[in-house]
Amino acid sequence: MQFSEIKARDDQYVLHTYARFPVDIERGKNATLWSTEGKEYIDFTSGIGVSSVGTANPKWVDAVAVQAAKLGHMSNLFYTQPCGALAEVLCRRAGMSAAFFANSGAESNEGLIKLARKWSFDKYGKGRGTILTLKNSFHGRTVTTLSATGQDVFHNYFFPFTDGFRYAEPTMEGISQVSGHDVCAVMLELVQGESGVWPLDQDFVHDLAVLCAERDWLLLVDEVQTGIGRTGTLFCYQQYGILPDAVSFAKGIAGGLPFGGFLVNEKCRDVLGPGTHATTFGGNPVCAAAALATLDILSEEMMGEISDKGNYLRTAIDAMELPCFGPTRGLGLMIGIEVKPGHTNREIAQQLMENGLLVLTAGPAIRLLPPLTITRDEMDKGLAILKQTLA
Repeated sequence: MQFSEIKARDDQYVLHTYARFPVDIERGKNATLWSTEGKEYIDFTSGIGVSSVGTANPKWVDAVAVQAAKLGHMSNLFYTQPCGALAEVLCRRAGMSAAFFANSGAESNEGLIKLARKWSFDKYGKGRGTILTLKNSFHGRTVTTLSATGQDVFHNYFFPFTDGFRYAEPTMEGISQVSGHDVCAVMLELVQGESGVWPLDQDFVHDLAVLCAERDWLLLVDEVQTGIGRTGTLFCYQQYGILPDAVSFAKGIAGGLPFGGFLVNEKCRDVLGPGTHATTFGGNPVCAAAALATLDILSEEMMGEISDKGNYLRTAIDAMELPCFGPTRGLGLMIGIEVKPGHTNREIAQQLMENGLLVLTAGPAIRLLPPLTITRDEMDKGLAILKQTLA
C-alpha cells in the first residue's frame, strides 16, 4: 500500500485528534525504523517513551508470544503468575511495598489521586482532599488529570473540571502560597516533560519531601514518563534521594504494550481495598509478561549505560552549536533542546523527519526520548542527520 492510500484511509476513518507528520512506520529493529515504502528512520522518540527496549527486541517478542499462547487475559477476580511476579520485581527494585496495575498514565495518576483522598478521608474525615500540583506540569487527559495539570492551555472546552487542585510555582515559597488546612497531598513530576523537559531543583524536592512529612501530606510522584530507566535509574526519585508515598508509572513499563500502574509505601498499602478501586485490564498477563521481559533487559547494571548515552547525545548536540538550538537539558535519555527565537520546534521536527530522524516536540522545545537500548551506531546516524539538516 502506498503512503497516499494509508493517509487517505486514516483521514476518512480515524478521528482527527492528532497533528500527524507525513510519516508511516511499518517495521523496525531497535532504534531503526522503516516505512512501507522502505525509507529508513532513526528513532529518537520510542513512541513517546514507550518502546523502551526498542522495536522487535527478541527477548520481549518471545515473552509476549509465549504468554499469549498460554493465557491472553483473566479477570482480576482470579490470580495469574505474571501479575504477582511483576509486582515483586517492581517493589524490590523501587523500595516500595505494593503495586496496583492499570492501562495508561492518566489512569495511573487517577489512582494516585484516589489513593491520597481516601487515605486522608480515613484519617481526617471530609474537608481535606485538595492536592497541590506544580505549574507547567502534565498529568494526563482525563477530566480529572487535566484538572490536575498546571497548564492553562489544557483548561478549556471540557467544563466543568474536577475540583480539588491548586497549582504552585516549583519553589517552597510557591508551595507556601497555595497551602492550606484542606491539603492532603502534593503530586509532581521530577522532570516536567510535556512543558519542555525541565528537571526540578534537587534542594526544592528535598525540602518539599520534608514539608510533606511534617504536615502529614502524601508525596505523590508522577513517573509516567521519567520512570522505568528513562532518566538513568529505574525511577527518577532514586536520583533525588527521596522515597515517595506513591509513584505512578506507564509508558516504558511493557516495552510497547499499554500498561501502567502505581506503587505505594507501607503507610499506604491498605488504603484501597475491594470495591474502592479496580480496572478490567490491569495486570493483563501478556502485558505483565512483556513488562517482566522489559525489566530483565533494563537491569540494574544497564542503568549507568543509559546515563552515559544521554551524556553522549547532549555533549554532541551542544558541540554542534546549531543556529536554531540553544543548550540541552534533562536526565538520562530524556533530553530537551532549547529552540532559539525565529524557529519553531514543529518546523525543525518536520525537517529532521524528511531527512530520516524522528524527534518529538514539548512546549517550545525539541524533545528526545530514544529507546534505552539505542546503539552507538544508531546515535551517531541520528546525530549526523541532525547536523546535516540544521547546520
